[in-house]
Amino acid sequence: MSLAPRLDLRQSQSLVMTPQLQQAIRLLALSNLEIEGFIAEEIEKNPLLDSGGGGSDDDGPAFDAAEPVATASEPAGSDELLGIGAASGESLDLDLGDTFHHDSPSDGVGSLDGGLGLAATGGGGFDEGPDFDTFASDDVSLADHLLQQAGTCVAGADLFIASAIIDQIDECGYLTGSLLDIAHRLGIPLARVEAVLGIVQTFDPSGVGARSLAECLTIQAKEVDRYDPCMARLIDNLDLVARGALPQLRRICEVDDEDLADMIRELRGYDPKPGCRFGGERTQSVVPDLIVAPRKDGWAVEINGATLPRVLVNRGYFAELSANGDKSSKAWLSDCLASANWLVKALDQRQRTILKVATEIVKQQEAFFRQGVAHLRPLTLAKVAEAIEMHESTVSRVTSNKYLSCPRGLFELKYFFTSAIQSADGGEAVSALAVKDAIRTLIANEDPKKILSDDTLVELLNAKGFDIARRTVAKYREAIGLGSSVQRRRQKALGG
Repeated sequence: MSLAPRLDLRQSQSLVMTPQLQQAIRLLALSNLEIEGFIAEEIEKNPLLDSGGGGSDDDGPAFDAAEPVATASEPAGSDELLGIGAASGESLDLDLGDTFHHDSPSDGVGSLDGGLGLAATGGGGFDEGPDFDTFASDDVSLADHLLQQAGTCVAGADLFIASAIIDQIDECGYLTGSLLDIAHRLGIPLARVEAVLGIVQTFDPSGVGARSLAECLTIQAKEVDRYDPCMARLIDNLDLVARGALPQLRRICEVDDEDLADMIRELRGYDPKPGCRFGGERTQSVVPDLIVAPRKDGWAVEINGATLPRVLVNRGYFAELSANGDKSSKAWLSDCLASANWLVKALDQRQRTILKVATEIVKQQEAFFRQGVAHLRPLTLAKVAEAIEMHESTVSRVTSNKYLSCPRGLFELKYFFTSAIQSADGGEAVSALAVKDAIRTLIANEDPKKILSDDTLVELLNAKGFDIARRTVAKYREAIGLGSSVQRRRQKALGG
């Protein structure tokens, strides 16, 4: 073997991630509202991009983000890079590992009926959706609400003390700071701070400013004139109430069964977290990215155009600037034009991809849309990816942080991907969500005098055709927020 230096020619293939391709892949994982913010940023950076809000002088093609170009007769292949990268072999359907971890699906839209008569029309299939922001109102924070009341009840130094106390009240309405610390910090007697706290504890909501759950309930009981010695002893023994120790409570409170039941019922009517009804931040509504509606021959699936802005490429402005610019300006404008065209095509491809994935999900879960969660089928990303000839990682990106609205409600796309539970009779496997729904139904209908144990639940589920182990039943029961048979028996005894 020669050790002398030499030159060799080798031929190999490699994947080059261009900035444009990276951008197109990132767009797949964004929701419609996130796309709106992204487009606003691009319009600020690119003078050739324009929103469709008003009249425009652009004489070039315009892209309406609410009206995808895809049609059933014009499929977009998964390896076609937005129509302009095919020559270089770039594709959106890539397995990039964790390079862009955004969980969601992807690719073009072939025939969208899927045997169900699904029509994926991006434009006028539905009326324009409502502006969900009109339903959201500015929430008043708990601190602001308390300060407004303090301004009408106290003045001078006491108002300053009240402000310091309110500043130590958490979002649940409890005083988290120490009165002694407040007194030392303000240089005033502790008794005066305690007196002002007594005033704050009379504010709305009832129970605010309490230092413990017992004090919170005591304040509320006093306000409705229900704080008698029996109620006081009941509140002092909340641990026994939680355990359902009714015989002990009867002896401690010195009441009969009927009076104790009334007291517990009264206690359960109080608010243990009075401050939670207020919020310092505006409530954000979840806006669907996709809308599914029934049709005579199947289901119609479309992008929610109400949340997507229009994007226009202003070619007239490009021609005007290019005519009077120097060489460097023209080169910069050409880059802006190429970037604008790429963005338009990437948005178009994104919509085609989302529609194709959503259509396949509706096809696979048609029984859910017609009959409910009990008929939800097991489904994996790999199964959808195989059906639409895309990579599983691409499907994961598309289904991330996107919501679907249908007659049964609003669901995240990830909701439709569930694990499988084998059928007891050897038939078709069922979804884990269907099993959870069955457990919830059985417990909701159980006899208060005969609480169902996990073993009994297993037997009942096996009778329904679910082959499931006891530990799985316990895990699913806890996942849906249902207590054990012992806990539920105590709740029933307490009138819960």
